[in-house]
Amino acid sequence: MFTAEISISSDDASDIISALGPEVGRELPRTKAGVMYAEGIGTIKLAATDSSAMRAALNSYLECIRITEEISRITR
Repeated sequence: MFTAEISISSDDASDIISALGPEVGRELPRTKAGVMYAEGIGTIKLAATDSSAMRAALNSYLECIRITEEISRITR
């Protein structure tokens, strides 16, 4: 089992975690995900059965984070 944890400490952390809620509910093959927000830090925890599934999950979540940050920047 492969595991990864992404911590987000930025002004946009709560928005990012909120935006990722639907992604966490979506099933990715061979992957489980969870998100939480506490004390100004957002955390994404991933578990995957193999390295290919982990790479795909990391790419997916990191892209969602990038898009959410970009939207936040544009709308300020």
